Formats: sequence, structure tokens, C-alpha cells
Amino acid sequence: MKSGWLMALFAVALVVGACSPKETVKPAPEDKAPDAVAKDYPSGDLAPLDKRVKVIIAEDGAASGAGFYIAKEKGYFEDYNIEVEFAQFANSDDMLPALAAGEVDIAGGVSTASFFNAIAQGIDVKIIADKGHNVPGKSYFTFVIGNHMVDVIKDYPDFKGKKIAVSSRNSIDGYIYEEMLKHAGLTGDDVEFVLLGDFGSMLGAIDAGTIDAALNIEPLIAQGVDKGIHVRFGDTTDYAPESQIAMVLGSPQFMSEEQDVSLRFMSAYLKGVRDYNDAFIKDIGKDEVVDIMTKHTALKDPALWDKVNVTGLDPDGKMFVDDIKKQYDMYKANGAILGDVDLNKAIDTSITEKAVETIGKYER
Repeated sequence: MKSGWLMALFAVALVVGACSPKETVKPAPEDKAPDAVAKDYPSGDLAPLDKRVKVIIAEDGAASGAGFYIAKEKGYFEDYNIEVEFAQFANSDDMLPALAAGEVDIAGGVSTASFFNAIAQGIDVKIIADKGHNVPGKSYFTFVIGNHMVDVIKDYPDFKGKKIAVSSRNSIDGYIYEEMLKHAGLTGDDVEFVLLGDFGSMLGAIDAGTIDAALNIEPLIAQGVDKGIHVRFGDTTDYAPESQIAMVLGSPQFMSEEQDVSLRFMSAYLKGVRDYNDAFIKDIGKDEVVDIMTKHTALKDPALWDKVNVTGLDPDGKMFVDDIKKQYDMYKANGAILGDVDLNKAIDTSITEKAVETIGKYER
């Protein structure tokens, strides 16, 4: 995710150039169409690729990468003869040039003005599927207030005159902040905006009373509640019910020239996301999924997974497309985007939709 979104323990830089090159794909056997579905294949749907292919995923250790991690550990990629390799970057903006150049195939991107600026300036990436949104009533990215404010801030209009920390302005953070102010009937002049790029630093600042509230993220929210530093306040879905926080991004080559691979990759990814939903929404197979998450993310305490509000991931990969456009319009109105982005071209959900047709819709 973007700078400030992830603590240092999330960010370990890898040199993408050191990644081994992808292997080419041989045509599927002539007696089977590439997209033919059969139950006797290892996947239960599509045939495995005739030649093993490596897919490089740019990730930053975020919990929103659950679909990738689960699909890898449970063998869903292997069923299609796909090998995945994770290339870690400090933030999502750093991933974009490598993605556009085809040095990595898939990445997770957070909504920021700089992300849209990169597209406006010719970085060709495709927004293809959901990688993070808030679950109604259980937002993983939401406001907290200091314990010294619990008797003062009772409703959103009570934020008037208070010091509110936000990690960045022209980003999903700033978008949610502005939506909250509108909901409260306030303007930016009614509160004191505090730019604090490190989510971890917000804990110390709110504990010391130098800020009154903060827009923070899990697992820091749960950890702060446990330590008696802050309490959750309301829920982001009160005023931004469909905020699209992160998206799966695909390289242009992967999307247009390697569709046999990308269709299978997306099918495996969605199977991983469905296991995640089974675990955290239906309480099916949760222990196994938590083990996978503790292996791949910075949240290593299995017990804490029962206390955090987890990232929402749509089991059919659907995004809040109208909200992405609304965020873009806000950045544009703020003068943070130079140039124009044709979102109808940048957003391409065709592979995701075809994968859902292949594996079937998720039973909610």
C-alpha cells in the first residue's frame, strides 16, 4: 500500500529485476479448448496449463492480499500449473512502473491521487478486481477517538473544534475524512486537520492527548483498544458505505496477451478469497485460514484475528466502480491530478467476470 499505510515491518524491498523471467505458455492440447471446463481436472474446472508458468505478484504484506496467500498455500494456483512468486515493495505507487513494464504481472493498489496521476501520464495498468473494502458495521479502516474524548465526542458533529489525524490528504484516507465531515455537517475549517503519515504514531499521539481522533487501520485499531489507548468511533460505512480502498491491478500484457494464464490465475485467486469469506463470515475453516494469514502478514498473533475487523474482500471480485470514479473526481477537484484518466479503459473486469462464470458464483 501507499507510503504511511504500512509500517516498516510490512515493507521489505525486493529488486524486481532479480525475479526470474516468466516462461512461455504452449497452446492447450488440440482436443481441449483452452476454456473447456471438466470436473476431472485437478481444479475441478479448467485444464492446467500445458507448460508451467510463473506469475509474479507485487505485494506489501497487507492483509488484503489474503486471496493470493490462501490460493498459494491451498494449492489453487498449482492446480492450474501456475507458480506464484511474491515481489515486495514499500508501497503501491512503487509497483506501478514494474507492473506497466510487465516485470510483475499482478499488484495490489490503493486509491491515491498519485496512482491516478501515473495512469494519466501513460502508466498502462488495468484495475481488475476488489482487494479491500469496509464491511458494514465492522470497518477495518475507520475513526478512533482517544479515551479522553469518550464523554465529549458522542456523535459526528462533536468533531467540531477537535484535532483529527489522517495519514494523507489526496488518497482514500482524505476521501473518507471528507465524507465524514460532510456527514457531520462540518467543513475543513471546523476541525483541525493533523497530517500524520505513520499509523503507529497515531497511537502515541492520541494516548498523549496531542490529537483527539484519528483515521486508523487494523490491527492497530484492535491493539489500541486492547491497550486502552482509544475506542472505535462509529463506522466508516455510516458515511462512505461503498468506499473502494484497494484494487487488484493487472499488467497490460497479462490481461491482453496471456489470457489463458490470467483466467486461471483469477479463478485461483477468487477461490482463495472465498475461503477467506468462509472463514471470517461463515466461520468455516477459520483456523487454517488464520494460520495462513499469520504466515504471510505482520499480524502474527492468532488470537488477535478474533479481535480485528478484517478487510472486506468480495468473493466474486466485484468492486464499487462508481465509488472509484467518485474518488477520482475528488482528487481532480482538489487539483491533485494532472491530466485525464479514461476510467472506462483503466477499469477492466472482463477476466474477473469470466473467472466467476468458470467457477460459479459464491453462495452468500
